Amino acid sequence: MTVQIRPAGPADAAALAALAAVTFPLACPPSTTAEAISDFIARNLTRDRFAEYLADRDRTLLVAVADDAGDPSWRRELDGTSGLVGWSMLVRTEDGEPADADAAAAVSARPAVELSKMYAHPAAHGRGVAGELMRATLAEARREGAPVVWLGVNEENARAIRFYEKHGFAVVGTKRFRLGDRLEHDLVLERALP
Repeated sequence: MTVQIRPAGPADAAALAALAAVTFPLACPPSTTAEAISDFIARNLTRDRFAEYLADRDRTLLVAVADDAGDPSWRRELDGTSGLVGWSMLVRTEDGEPADADAAAAVSARPAVELSKMYAHPAAHGRGVAGELMRATLAEARREGAPVVWLGVNEENARAIRFYEKHGFAVVGTKRFRLGDRLEHDLVLERALP
């Protein structure tokens, strides 16, 4: 699968919401209820919320768009995503301080940029899409002048942790993340940007 990585724009809000509805559940621990997942998506990953994120100067969203020349057999799985197969979101704060207190205590440099979201459609898993998206996302954070990027990932998400470590991230602490009525335990990972 070949993809183009580009900044997301207002016209991508609906496709991003469709893609997020497919990808967010993949990052949740097995014990997460369907109700908690649906509630999180309804509050944070709707078309309207993406429109807000895209209008926010402190956020940068990138999308991976499948090349039209690719094999059409997997395209049936991408219904509603307008060919989007991955997305990422960087979040900056005015003072460069991580907004999460636990992350702020763990992250080593300022200004720090959060890699808030990084997902690939299941049809794109194992096809190099996530790696290309990660390289573009880190390049964007570098352009923004951040010496370090940090993220939170559920401690049970071994696949994601391996992926992040492969791309130079290291565990520096822990934080909590509310999902439904549970407090999940996330690892805080960071990566220096040379």
